[in-house]
Amino acid sequence: MNEQPAAPEGVTSIEHVWIPMPDGVRLSARIWMPAGIAPEGVPAIFEYIPYRKADMVRARDERNHPWFAAHGYVCLRVDMRGSGDSEGAMPDMYTQAELDDARHVIEWIAAQDWCNGRVGMFGTSWGGTASLQASIDCPDALKAVIAVCSTHDRYEDDIHHKGGGLLTDTFEWGATLPAILALPPTPASGEDWYGRWQDRLEMLESPLETWVREEARGTYWRHGSIKHQTDRIGCPVLSVGGWSDRYSNSVMSLVDARPDKVWGIVGPWGHHYPDQGHPGPAIGFQQVALEWWDQWLRPGPGDAAWPKLRVWLREFDVPQDVLDMRNGGWIESGPPSKEATVTTLNLGRGGALADTPEDGGGGWEVPANLLHGLASGDTGYFGRYGGLPLRQNEDDSRSLVFETGPLDEDTVLYGSAEVELAVEADVERSQLSLRLNDVSPEGTSARVALSIRNLALDDGLDEPDAPQGPGPRRVRTRFHTSAYRFKAGHRIRLSVGSSYWPLVWTPPRLGGVRILSGHLALPVLDTVPHALSAPFPGPLGMATTNDVHVLAAPVLRRGCETKADGTVVVGWHQPPVATLYGDIGTTFSFETAAEHSIQPEDPVSATTAITHRMEVRRPDGTAQIESHLQVHCTANTYHLATSLDVVWKDKVLARRNWMASVKRRLG
Repeated sequence: MNEQPAAPEGVTSIEHVWIPMPDGVRLSARIWMPAGIAPEGVPAIFEYIPYRKADMVRARDERNHPWFAAHGYVCLRVDMRGSGDSEGAMPDMYTQAELDDARHVIEWIAAQDWCNGRVGMFGTSWGGTASLQASIDCPDALKAVIAVCSTHDRYEDDIHHKGGGLLTDTFEWGATLPAILALPPTPASGEDWYGRWQDRLEMLESPLETWVREEARGTYWRHGSIKHQTDRIGCPVLSVGGWSDRYSNSVMSLVDARPDKVWGIVGPWGHHYPDQGHPGPAIGFQQVALEWWDQWLRPGPGDAAWPKLRVWLREFDVPQDVLDMRNGGWIESGPPSKEATVTTLNLGRGGALADTPEDGGGGWEVPANLLHGLASGDTGYFGRYGGLPLRQNEDDSRSLVFETGPLDEDTVLYGSAEVELAVEADVERSQLSLRLNDVSPEGTSARVALSIRNLALDDGLDEPDAPQGPGPRRVRTRFHTSAYRFKAGHRIRLSVGSSYWPLVWTPPRLGGVRILSGHLALPVLDTVPHALSAPFPGPLGMATTNDVHVLAAPVLRRGCETKADGTVVVGWHQPPVATLYGDIGTTFSFETAAEHSIQPEDPVSATTAITHRMEVRRPDGTAQIESHLQVHCTANTYHLATSLDVVWKDKVLARRNWMASVKRRLG
């Protein structure tokens, strides 16, 4: 049972403070002040996100900020411009204005009487990525950051694309983000809140069209991706991830790129702060973070004695939608590239993965099957309940399979596996989906890693200067980083398919794809991994006086059915989740549903429909937002239709519609 801490003594909460930006826009912050601030001030830490400090993530804020404040830090939660109680507009994610604002917030904090000039920044998801971005050429006052479930590569490791394949998650986010931004500011931010809300609704934009149009890596996605500028990281970074989260790839990658500046933790959980980690075991994030802040924000910090990298070494779990606890255990190490050696397994006759290269006997055809991917589960980005990859055997039957014999000894994958193939494709915009699976002695196939590759792109995922053409070519693609023990007696399986619906949007046409030869390179640990030198603390509960009440939290429901006409429909529905914040008399609720359909023989029959609803019920009235998104596609064009209704006190305040037809050039 989680420890339930007492209420933070002497901590004062200030609901709203304005932080001015140089262009005149004001950002709204909530501040928690510790007791007994010294005349010279104390260190400060802040979180910077668009997720409404007043209500949307108020419960999460109450777990973190008052606790840090009770330990001597001024803590701030800042709404990004165009969101929550802040002024301005948000036309897209990670705009230059957003990145600049973060630096101005740091400078503002450092200049306050209650701050001693030492600032830390942290966050999860968007907030974690914002923290990573702020570490590049950071202001002198920023002494350290903690980036949880963050991405260092906006193209390959974010919510929108994977290997040049368009993720259907981008449509869900395209429906959700405008709904979040359309919710009203609160009266706590000033009597003019209603007028500022109307101004925001008039400026509200949908960035979905841009996300779909930017098919290759390019300048758009490089902006804000610190993968391309790790040499400019200017302060210590604690990068935290979870293997069930799509963003976990950044941790090992950043530790490898900057072992002098980056420390890493990767647990078994999904897109959550680690104290709420699921699948478990969760850890005490607040205690770990406090140790980090004390190390870098207190005067005269010494050398960091932390292990460079601590990860949950996964082992085989029977695949299922929901797991409460993962098999495996914690280990610690130095940078992964220094720890592992590469083992090469070659594609061979009879579907073998073998140490010795051999003639493939003319190559192998990749099955053209649009239902390959039905066992995919979620990407993990949204941290939804369940959605883990299911038993992979059915998807294996829809793909080209290579595998080892039963392993003589345990094999520990540690880092990023790579596949190199000689490929011949009849259609330039063909897609490859590769899965690295663990097959138990009983024959159950469990997914370890996934890679997608749009063959219209080069190995850097940039659009080539000239068309690739239908002839043979070499293709190199990487899986995301992993720490996984294949046990003795198990088999390593590489499965190759030609699509991965409904996780990834279908290619425009299924043509012949032939693999002529290839190999799988596995970074493997030669020695037994070290257990943790010290265990992680356990997670804390809510403070005893916290006034947060969960009114409804029904379990998300998933389904898959085949209609009478052969159409396959995959969908899920999160019924309304409602939370009451008693201290401000406000109830926040949300509901989401998604449906993906396809005719199994027709790649351009794919459709996606998303519905997202949000409601804020507060003493001065109730705001309701409803967003709908419909997507379908031809071989050459995406068709996007988004509608947004804003209701205040049962009257429609605004209606927005965004229609777009986006040419498919690459996928």
